[in-house]
Amino acid sequence: MGRAEAPGRVDGRTARAERTRAAIVEAHLALISEGDLRPTGERIAERAGISLRTLWTNFKDMETLFEASGEEVLRQQDAAYRPIPPTLPLAKRVDAFCRQRARLLQLIAPSARAAQMREPVSEQLHRNRLKHVDRLRDEVEQLFAAELTQAGAGREQLVHALLTASMWPAWSMLRDGLGLGVDQARAVMARTVSALLADPAAR
Repeated sequence: MGRAEAPGRVDGRTARAERTRAAIVEAHLALISEGDLRPTGERIAERAGISLRTLWTNFKDMETLFEASGEEVLRQQDAAYRPIPPTLPLAKRVDAFCRQRARLLQLIAPSARAAQMREPVSEQLHRNRLKHVDRLRDEVEQLFAAELTQAGAGREQLVHALLTASMWPAWSMLRDGLGLGVDQARAVMARTVSALLADPAAR
């Protein structure tokens, strides 16, 4: 029977593997942020300073890389997120919410544009987007709990309207479709969110 590997050797190998995976994810997101929205395995490996074989040893396919990159984008969003007190007056909550959404949407803009191109043929990118939806839903339901309660039977519809107004597709329309600057796009979002919450029971 062979001797078991020393714990230090195993731990070192695990740490190297984690560093390699992190370098691959970093390379993938860096290429996307520079405008290469569909980076190939060859370009990702070259950017990470590894062989193509090493890339596919760590990630069996692009879907598993999309999963890891998606988790890193969520981590970056979490690091940049600042809780908004739900006790603030409605106008202040709306303003703080839209300012934060604008900042976070600008943060994820490159990866969101890249995902938009591939999501129709990628189950993982679809799952990544649903994670963003779930997180925003939680935030909306906590921050605007009082107004959602007032909406009564229209609560779910109001939640859907708020999500639609403050997620990437709407932001992309404002920024890329209409060519608005960040402040202009944020003002439109704030006007929309304010209008939705002005009469929560309307439907």
